[in-house]
Amino acid sequence: MTSQPAFRRADPDARRQSLIGACARVLAREGAAGASVRTIAVEAGVSPGLIGHYFPALDDLIAATYAHVGARVEAALEAAVAAAAPEPRARLDAFVTASFAAPIADAELLATWIAFWSLVRTLPGMAAQHDGQYFAFRERLARLLHDCGLPRPRLRHAAIAVTALVDGLWLELCLSPGCFTPDEAGAMARQFLDRLVEG
Repeated sequence: MTSQPAFRRADPDARRQSLIGACARVLAREGAAGASVRTIAVEAGVSPGLIGHYFPALDDLIAATYAHVGARVEAALEAAVAAAAPEPRARLDAFVTASFAAPIADAELLATWIAFWSLVRTLPGMAAQHDGQYFAFRERLARLLHDCGLPRPRLRHAAIAVTALVDGLWLELCLSPGCFTPDEAGAMARQFLDRLVEG
């Protein structure tokens, strides 16, 4: 039995999103080395030619996937802030600790990010995207820290330090979830924020 193309009458945006989703799944499962137009086409249930119609090169599809995954993470962080109490410290805590819960604390998401990170050194466009995404995260974090009273001269270094702490805890939580719980990760992050904001 032959597989049928997944998109006969889908609109272009739906087709692009489905190809991006297939690319993310392949990157999570196979890593960057295993991601090819053919592999992604099989995952999406389409012909390789259809991928070429929407993305001139594999690098373009991977870049679009990186942007899509980054936007999903950003949306989850902003949703956590929006659901928090209106006080500045509650919003800061929500932004920082959201990385330790679903949908961000997820082994498949980590596998996808690892594939992206492996390409940062080899694809100039990916390096630029990486820098842009992390800059946006740190800028958002710096605004939340400033709302909590941290003076401007300290914001840049503080945002870099908190980002490194969050990344490290998130990485270990996804790789070895038995080492500590999401609640413990949140508690450690809040203790660090206490020292930053109050000290």
